[in-house]
Amino acid sequence: MGIARDLYRGTTNIDFRPLWRQSIRISAALLVISTISLVVRGVDLSIDFEGGGKWEVSVPADVTVSDGRDAVGIEDARVQVLGGSDSSELNLLRVQSSTAEFADSARVVAALAELAGVTPDEVLVDTVGPTWGSQITGKAVRALVLFFIVVAAYLASRLEWRMSVGALIAVIHDLALTAGVYSLVGFEVSPATVIALLTIMGYSIYDTVVVYDKVLENQASPVADGIDHTELINRSMNQVLMRSINTTITTVLPVLSMLVVGGVFLGGDSLQGFALALFVGLILGTYSSIFLAAPALAWLKEREPETDEYRRRRRRAAESVDGTPPEPIHQAEPKDTTEASEKGAVKEKTGSGGVSKANISVPETGAGAPIIVPKGRKNRRR
Repeated sequence: MGIARDLYRGTTNIDFRPLWRQSIRISAALLVISTISLVVRGVDLSIDFEGGGKWEVSVPADVTVSDGRDAVGIEDARVQVLGGSDSSELNLLRVQSSTAEFADSARVVAALAELAGVTPDEVLVDTVGPTWGSQITGKAVRALVLFFIVVAAYLASRLEWRMSVGALIAVIHDLALTAGVYSLVGFEVSPATVIALLTIMGYSIYDTVVVYDKVLENQASPVADGIDHTELINRSMNQVLMRSINTTITTVLPVLSMLVVGGVFLGGDSLQGFALALFVGLILGTYSSIFLAAPALAWLKEREPETDEYRRRRRRAAESVDGTPPEPIHQAEPKDTTEASEKGAVKEKTGSGGVSKANISVPETGAGAPIIVPKGRKNRRR
């Protein structure tokens, strides 16, 4: 209850430094698993990227994948039976093949129509040539590369180049793990998936910038006195933690409803793939901004050339831990010499009897000022 109350009030004091060490190990392990899956299994690219043909037809609920494969007679075809609700008597049979089987499309349409008990006109056919598929793939790659360049340049100019590097590390981490999830689950990668990936990148950058902006704000405030960069980033992370969690919850809930309701109950296969990419990416975006982008920035900041001010902060932090009273961080400002000079002038004008001549009023001079003639002293005879 204490942590929940602190999160609600935004007053958490979590030490993220040991958590960062564990999160880096976890991220490294997940990246290894994703890489192995991508190399061994690859991803299921849609015909929009590979080129080929896709046939869809509504079939009775008792039709299986084997029935569809036997009907079309294509060994390397991908055959799927997409079921609707439990009460539905019809399922959607989808068959995809490469471009080599394109010339035999009329025969495939006739076989599927016979299997489903419908006319050939009711079989939906979608064909994409290999040239168009390669163009779509090239445009998707160029869009991702352009995004990296623009974001890196903006963050380097708006924040710091170290923050730009940390943000890009987090984004690459999110994209790699999302691709690994697609490879493991076996969902099809379509142009809608690319749009979802671009959305993930934007969200991951946004959440990271929130953390980095707080770090910049604290660097210029008294919060930075007496602490090193790692502790400063740790405090900044606690200050924006609740904001990151709230943003993630409000964003993930509608995506989760789209994934569960739209993909499972309504049978929207393309919607399910799009929602899965968003859901995984949003979770990873929040995770990477807290447990990857922040420690990456701390690692880079601790290795930058030390300034005199930074050395004083580290010395002050070390002395505070040892129990020795820390030295002042900022140099003492020179005292105003006006007051001292006035005191010196008064001291010089003080006579032997201790009466200050500075207190003696001097008559005004000028045309309208009265002339005062001093009286001479009479000599006394002894």
